[in-house]
Amino acid sequence: MKDWWKIIVAAIFEVGWVIGLKHADGVLEWLGTAAAIYVSFYLLIVAGRTLPVGTAYAVFVGLGAAGTVIAEIILFGAQVNPAKLALIAVLLAGVIGLKLVTDEGGDEEWHGSH
Repeated sequence: MKDWWKIIVAAIFEVGWVIGLKHADGVLEWLGTAAAIYVSFYLLIVAGRTLPVGTAYAVFVGLGAAGTVIAEIILFGAQVNPAKLALIAVLLAGVIGLKLVTDEGGDEEWHGSH
């Protein structure tokens, strides 16, 4: 479970660096963006050592994308689009589903024939 937490924290840092890429103006903001990129990918790489890398990456990107959309709405007053929010919910359902069918040892659990 601790590796899934690494993915969640990595996704939070992903939101930070994606926002930084768009809004950074000064040296400190760019340094913060670079630090967020480093932490984000470091945690993803470490978690990928025990989790299936494809699943870990999909969860990382899905959470990052959802978090970025939500952050744009909350922090920058982006327009709330009900269709976009519904699609984010579908994305998050997929992320949760991936987590539920993946065990800690990196093996996919398939219900049915292989």
